[in-house]
Amino acid sequence: MNILLLGSGGREHALAWKMAQSPLCDALYAAPGNPGIAQEATCVELDAADHGAVLAFCEDKRIGLVVIGPEAPLVDGLADSLREAGVPVFGPNKAAAQLEGSKGFTKDLCAKADIPTGRYVRVTSESAGLAALAEFGAPVVVKADGLAAGKGVTVAMTEAEAEMAVMEIFSGRFGEAGAEAVIEEYLDGEEASFFALTDGSTIVPFASAQDHKRVGDGDIGPNTGGMGAYSPAKVLTPELTAETMTRIIAPTVRTLADEGMPYNGVLFLGLMLTSAGPKLIEYNCRFGDPECQVMMMRLQSDLVELLHACAENRLGSVAPPRFSDEPALTVVMAARGYPGTPEKGGAIKGIEANENDHVKVFHAGTAIKDDTLVASGGRVLNVTGMGSSVSEAQGRAYAALDAIDFPTGFARRDIGWREVAREKSAH
Repeated sequence: MNILLLGSGGREHALAWKMAQSPLCDALYAAPGNPGIAQEATCVELDAADHGAVLAFCEDKRIGLVVIGPEAPLVDGLADSLREAGVPVFGPNKAAAQLEGSKGFTKDLCAKADIPTGRYVRVTSESAGLAALAEFGAPVVVKADGLAAGKGVTVAMTEAEAEMAVMEIFSGRFGEAGAEAVIEEYLDGEEASFFALTDGSTIVPFASAQDHKRVGDGDIGPNTGGMGAYSPAKVLTPELTAETMTRIIAPTVRTLADEGMPYNGVLFLGLMLTSAGPKLIEYNCRFGDPECQVMMMRLQSDLVELLHACAENRLGSVAPPRFSDEPALTVVMAARGYPGTPEKGGAIKGIEANENDHVKVFHAGTAIKDDTLVASGGRVLNVTGMGSSVSEAQGRAYAALDAIDFPTGFARRDIGWREVAREKSAH
């Protein structure tokens, strides 16, 4: 079949790379794509916000499956427009995508379905937000309700920091995303990401990962969209995974279906592994970035078969996903200045020379300018390695990263540090 992939980041490069390997894939189109994706797909100019243009393209190219990479088109209802036109699409409808589009929606759903999460309060003004802080004290978590490109969440360790976060949300910095805020309990423990596929009735576990949000080594500095990740997250044991499926994912899917908004796509859970068991921090309605990159490296099943079965509400009819036992680890090379204002235009050389069976470099924020590959975003490359252990995967990723010529780029040097330390102590 002909497939259309929407998006332009490292996540979409990983998806394109995996989908292009499928015998079910005839032609793969990506909009807008990037220079890395262009090696796997035909890149086309198409605005995901223009539903009519996307529908016309699907009709013209006889598209049999649309895969929506980023969250904004999902929250905007693109999947609804495609489904109404009879185009199979992987990704939730607008109502179900509120799981990511509104932090308050998700917390209310947790309350309704008795899903373990931190206690919370929703506020619609600065004064109400500041009053709520008094109930929680510090540390506390302050979130803009809507989509703020990963920037609207503050884990405040002091009351002053929490007050600043509330004022910033209601100052208009995040636009509509900051019309409302959620103040919630700070959860203590180790964080992990878990992914499941669902067509609204069948649910299959996909994979686990652990990402590194802060910009600096040792998890210091401002939060980012993610500076690296590894999969699987061994800290998410089979017992904890089963508990997550039973107590968090199943009631979420059931409640959404009961309320007339069946969820179709991937559920991405941010979990805190507390002393009282896994608790939900947040839901995302797309594959993570950079978690997707490490999961695609390990995935041995046909990705197109899985996504198409989801889109056609027959997930139960295909074999569950299979993954390599070998861990994968990815390191983000970011442009100097990130997560503030990144320095664009820096030349990049030497990627292909360092790729092999164990190493793949995914393009996240790149462009071609005067026949040269240059940085065009904050997170620029995802240098990804596989190995018999996290330590070996880490070694391969950093060896490849160090051989890439990207003078205006930087990376954390400690991705996977928790798991590497555990491996060392186990020996």
